[in-house]
This record gives sequence, structure tokens and C-alpha cells, in this order.
Amino acid sequence: MIELVPAIDIIDGKCVRLIQGDYNSKKVYSEDPSEVAKSFEGCGIKRLHVVDLDGAREGRIINYRVLERIASQTSLVIDFGGGLKCDKDLEIAFDCGAQMVTGGSIAVKSPDVFHEWLKRFGNERIILGADAKDEKIAVGGWQETTAKELIPYIEGYHRDGITKVICTDIGRDGMLQGPSTVLYKKIRDAVPDIFLIASGGVGSIKDIDDLDAAGVPAVIFGKAIYEGKITLKELEKRMTELNV
Repeated sequence: MIELVPAIDIIDGKCVRLIQGDYNSKKVYSEDPSEVAKSFEGCGIKRLHVVDLDGAREGRIINYRVLERIASQTSLVIDFGGGLKCDKDLEIAFDCGAQMVTGGSIAVKSPDVFHEWLKRFGNERIILGADAKDEKIAVGGWQETTAKELIPYIEGYHRDGITKVICTDIGRDGMLQGPSTVLYKKIRDAVPDIFLIASGGVGSIKDIDDLDAAGVPAVIFGKAIYEGKITLKELEKRMTELNV
């Protein structure tokens, strides 16, 4: 069964969502992300994806105190990303309770640093963030699209030791119109033994079921919950089924 990973995106310490990475589309859903995290944990959720959107834009960790509150008030396994650029950023994230971190822009712009993180912290704690627009890698809080092809990019880092990748189709993110299941199938065919975490576009439990049927190991979703397209009761039911 597919692993369910709710997302909490943070701007100014608040739980927000964007549409296709556009900061001007920001919508605030909660003033207290730790309360949102607790509601997920109450449904039986085990894992959480936290993104420091301020950090992604500024290129340094910013909302680490929010991470610290979530980690101290829940037992969720947290992966954290957004603007991580140096060893100090990772140390802060891990010290504040993240079990894993996601490197996106850094893996493109400073691959030597990213490889050093892999050596120092291990591939169980480092996730590759492969965000794409039209199957080209995008960086800098999705403000810049590169010429790097998505699947060869993932294949290269897999050869270098990466075992987990979060792939977000930017064109689908926040649209609630369904994930890029065909794209994820292509990734699975090309790199079958990587732990692929799909992200972007989930608008219903059926979308999650479709990803599960496609063999995708895990899925990140956020706006669907905040807009009531997936209810906490549905999440609780699904987690109960997973644990039977």
C-alpha cells in the first residue's frame, strides 16, 4: 500500500499553500502548523513533509522554530526542505527534529555539496528533490527552469547513492486536477528500485488509489486536505486499513 505523506508548507510561520509555486497565490490555512500536524497524527498518519517556503525563496533555513514545535509536539517522522544550502542549515534542521532533509536546488547548483551531504549524513537521511516543469528540473522555489531532463537527472543521482526522491510536477501542484501518474510510471520504469514520492495535483482519495495502482511507493498531498477534497475521516479510514 502507498505511504500517505501530508504536507505543511510554511510562510511567516503559518501553514499555507501556493498554486504552481507562485508566491502571489499564497493562501493561509492555519496560524499554527503544529496544530495541523497534530490533527494528521490523530488520524494515524506517521510521516510529514514540511517545506520552508521562506527558506526556498531566500536560500537559507528560516522557519526552523516551526519545525521544532511540530517535532516536539508530535511523534511524526518529518522530512524537511526549502532553501537548505550549507552544512549549518542541515545541522539546524536535524537539531530541530527533522529525521530527513530534502535537497532540491542545491543538488543542481552545488552537486559537490550535495554529494558531501550524502557521504556525511547517509542516504537514509538525504532525499533528492526533483521538481520539474515539462520534465525539466526547476530550482529556486520553482522560479527557474533548467535544461536538465528529469529522468536522466534522477538516474544520475541514483547511481551516486540516492535511494529516495520527491518528484513534484509543478504544472499540477495546487491545481487539484490529478497527479502526473503517467510521468511517475515512466520514472518507475527507468529507476524501478528507487523510493519514489509523488507530489503535486492530488485532489481526491481516488488520485491516491491511482498512484498506488501504478506502483508509486509514497505520495505527498496538501491542498486537497485543506480544501476539504480529502477529509480527515477519509485519512483515518485509510490509515486504519493500512495498519490492519
